[in-house]
Amino acid sequence: MSFKLETPDMDLGDTPIENIFINDYMPMANGTYVKVYLLGYKYAYERDERLEITNSSISKHLDIPLEDVLRAWDFWEEKGIIIKHGSDKVNYKVEFLNLKQLYIKNNYTNFSQKEEPIKENKYSTQDLIEANQIPLINNMFNQIDYIMRRQTSPTEKKMVLEWIHDYNMNPDVIEKAFFYAVEQKGIRKINYVEGIIRNWYDEGLTNIDAIIENFRKTDEKYYRYQKVMKALGLHNRPIKKDEKKLIDKWFDEYEFSMEIVLMGCETDKNPKPSVNYVNGTLKSWYEKGVKTAEDIGLLDKPVLTKRPVNLKASQYKNTGYKNRFHNFEQRSDKYSAEELEDIARKKRESYNEKLKGEA
Repeated sequence: MSFKLETPDMDLGDTPIENIFINDYMPMANGTYVKVYLLGYKYAYERDERLEITNSSISKHLDIPLEDVLRAWDFWEEKGIIIKHGSDKVNYKVEFLNLKQLYIKNNYTNFSQKEEPIKENKYSTQDLIEANQIPLINNMFNQIDYIMRRQTSPTEKKMVLEWIHDYNMNPDVIEKAFFYAVEQKGIRKINYVEGIIRNWYDEGLTNIDAIIENFRKTDEKYYRYQKVMKALGLHNRPIKKDEKKLIDKWFDEYEFSMEIVLMGCETDKNPKPSVNYVNGTLKSWYEKGVKTAEDIGLLDKPVLTKRPVNLKASQYKNTGYKNRFHNFEQRSDKYSAEELEDIARKKRESYNEKLKGEA
């Protein structure tokens, strides 16, 4: 018995990439940094001495600014997976470290005769203790532990403090990155969360409103979840599966706009708002045929009932109302206005004469 691989007619080449890079390092970098690493790794793997590769040629090949190429190498060097050789600030040699060997050295020091020095954090244990005394920071760490479903280590907490300093991110943004990584992506790795924060920083997303708005372009469903939960004041806890199903139903089955859904959220005045309460409101609107915000306004208007109007006797003639006195003819109907006035004058004079005679 023997085994044999087919020999291709044309060798177009292959570049093997270690899974450690794909799983652990790639998620923490933006797309440009990944492209620079992969192209440089390809050149290093081919070892074609006839090719003169420089950072400028990489810049032209990827159609990106030279500054982005240099920043990419700085980033990967900071992560400890490449080494830059040479004094030239632009065209230096890049050595790609073996990630498998690096992993063994970092995790199993007994395999290595010489222990690699551990890179120190910018923040000390005392810094961490002082940071925990700040309510905003302390609450952030508590939220992260809750999201990760485990206690974060002091080293991981120091890393988070570095993110706040390096990327100028507020604690609520850090929490949102953990939420997104765990809830939406199902990944609980600190390095992956840092990759999310770095991408937000590169895109200029430094506050919660900007990040949620960005989800509208990149992740429509998650954008909906965040808008609803924030409207209800529940954005500081993970969203449950049954809540996601209800929110999806409002948009997909009821075909409500975000405006109508947020109006539904405003109807929940309970001390502890809930998605279920809002679902009752929106379901009622759907059954009543609500399609727009104006329809909701019409539902709120009271229904006016007609009341009987009391008509004066002089108005009976125009209404067609008839009774047994309808044909009664008053004696005054035979006289004109002047004649009635003359009769009234004579009666007054007669009455006055009578009073004089009695006197």
